[in-house]
Amino acid sequence: MLRTMAMPQMSPFAGTPIDRPDAECLAAVLKALADPARLRLLSLIQSTPCGEACVRDLTALLGLAQPTVSHHLRVLTRAGLLERDKRGIWTYYRLAPAAIATIARLLTRRNPRRPRNAGQGQPAERPPTLAPRRGAISIRDPKQSSGVGR
Repeated sequence: MLRTMAMPQMSPFAGTPIDRPDAECLAAVLKALADPARLRLLSLIQSTPCGEACVRDLTALLGLAQPTVSHHLRVLTRAGLLERDKRGIWTYYRLAPAAIATIARLLTRRNPRRPRNAGQGQPAERPPTLAPRRGAISIRDPKQSSGVGR
């Protein structure tokens, strides 16, 4: 039986630091997506008339061997991006709409505390940024920047 991951709950862009388990979970899901063959698989499955496909259907379309396609489908299923349904000797895969929506929501969530000066002709005030200095990370406040060392 395949073990699927739980979807992360916190967006890294929500304005508060993401905790380690959510960061690890999101990274694992993004890693599953970060392969051209897997992205094509998701696209091919979604574009079928019934929204599902089996390995037999996908192998020829991708131009990959059956074991390779099966491996990619397993990775996407474990990441929670696909659901599977066994029918006789065939297993059919379809997108997990809730998982896809969750990932999209996590990656597009804006920081609600970020100031917006839209339409005022002035750029928004920038928060302090992390700037590497000689191997260390220090916080640099743009208001207090003296311009020395640039």
